[in-house]
Amino acid sequence: MYLFEIKFPIRNPVMIAAFEGWNDAGESASGAISHLLTEWENQLIAEFEPEDFYDFQVNRPQVKVDENVLREIIWPNTQVFAVRTPHLNHDFLVVKGMEPSMRWPTFARELLDLADDHEVSMLITMGALLADVPHSRPISVSGSGAHPEVAKRLGVEISKYEGPTGIIGILQDACNKRDLDAVSLWAAVPHYVSQPPSPKASLALINALEDFLEISIPQGSLPEAAKDWERSVDEMAVEDSEIGDYVKQLENSKDAADLPEASGDAIAREFERFLRRQEDGA
Repeated sequence: MYLFEIKFPIRNPVMIAAFEGWNDAGESASGAISHLLTEWENQLIAEFEPEDFYDFQVNRPQVKVDENVLREIIWPNTQVFAVRTPHLNHDFLVVKGMEPSMRWPTFARELLDLADDHEVSMLITMGALLADVPHSRPISVSGSGAHPEVAKRLGVEISKYEGPTGIIGILQDACNKRDLDAVSLWAAVPHYVSQPPSPKASLALINALEDFLEISIPQGSLPEAAKDWERSVDEMAVEDSEIGDYVKQLENSKDAADLPEASGDAIAREFERFLRRQEDGA
């Protein structure tokens, strides 16, 4: 891992991580991370050695040509940014990258060693999965903890998932073995519109992050991008009657499953976000 000098002190940081690939349906989680780095002041403080963790035949390097027609090779990688948020009680380490191809235990150890060096108090991972959900309803985000004790203390569900896992699952397990609090937030992306980007799902993850940490995060252009995305899918459903009928079935199932109490909870969360943003703007 390459380390860079930090230009400002980091206070009691929380680490937030997302990875492109298997854990990132519609690039929703990586889109949420990119939004954080756009809206918050940050500095690159570490990056992994690509050759140690990536299979370049699976994740190929990209060629970039600048305005002077000079070529540059962009290697698949994972980077860590320090984020300064003086208006909050803590700062952040934000991890953005592509899911590594190999040596996952070593990758997790190096990342969590860096977290230990900066006295990170918690790791929050974000991911997205494809699901039978309608695009026209709020994108649901579930939060879970890898250990029952941690899940209960932090007020999230206990993860009961069994089956293949990605780097997020490996990091959650590694945190558990180090007694580092770890929570995972997952957005459910409509499977019939899985092509990236998915700004509505990215916004849902940002909102879930706000709710969990009880902070306000600048929304930027995400709300408008989410509305544009939903309108474009509406148009697709109108043009293709088969898709339109399927969406209506999903809407009916979703509406029947959502109890009035759940809707009340959603309204309460939205009101709490509004109050936090008002306070931040004051």
